[in-house]
Amino acid sequence: MSEVTQVSATEAALALIDRLRAKHGPLMFHQSGGCCDGSAPMCFPEGEFMVGDSDVLLGEIGGAKFYIGKSQFEYWKHTHLIIDVVTGRGGMFSLEGSEGVRFLTRSRLYSDEEWAVLEAAGKV
Repeated sequence: MSEVTQVSATEAALALIDRLRAKHGPLMFHQSGGCCDGSAPMCFPEGEFMVGDSDVLLGEIGGAKFYIGKSQFEYWKHTHLIIDVVTGRGGMFSLEGSEGVRFLTRSRLYSDEEWAVLEAAGKV
């Protein structure tokens, strides 16, 4: 089995990431678990959101690193996160807010085979 990723993005999300990068430069994501923006994926200029020991790097989407808080990762580690875009108002701190769209996290459970690959790689 090829590499198993923990996060991916739809074509619509990748196109939005490209537009945001053209305006703001390099980007990063953090899967929010906060009270203000719910559990929305938040997009920031790279380095604007401080990550630390309590964050897990899941991978990259569209060339942007994607992090999630360790405690939230424990709840979601059995799922592959799929970042999509929908019409509507996004998180007040996320860069796409002025675009009239927002990033949205969808997910699916890993197959037994995928889970075994992630376990063997020490990613869960």
